[in-house]
Amino acid sequence: MSDSVLASPQISIEDVANAKNAGVALIINNRPDGEDPSAPQSADIEAAAIAAGLAYTAIPIGHSGFSEVQVDQMIAALNSAQGKTLAYCRSGTRSTLLWALAQAKNGISPEEIALAAMKAGYDVSPVRPMLDILSSK
Repeated sequence: MSDSVLASPQISIEDVANAKNAGVALIINNRPDGEDPSAPQSADIEAAAIAAGLAYTAIPIGHSGFSEVQVDQMIAALNSAQGKTLAYCRSGTRSTLLWALAQAKNGISPEEIALAAMKAGYDVSPVRPMLDILSSK
């Protein structure tokens, strides 16, 4: 998505060390616990992140969609990052869409956001009307 923010499908405990080696300083979990009981849950990834010396935050996005509170939490998390950020969910899409909404609220143009997401392999069209509204505030 950008030089400092990466989106990913569900990560494993082992991926945390790989993320650190790639310069990631913050992991953001956008997946609600229990969505896939066989996947590592929030506490598992958080423990691995802390053990690796990485910051961690959870901003779960369920099937009900995005709220302004979640957008504000994403902005705060990204602003606190002391290096690269890795955001993940089941496929990386929710993480990308939340990042896009945060960028729009920070005044980045929807076209610029859409292009960055497309280069990373993601489509922000599901939230495009929200991007337009947030970027015009």
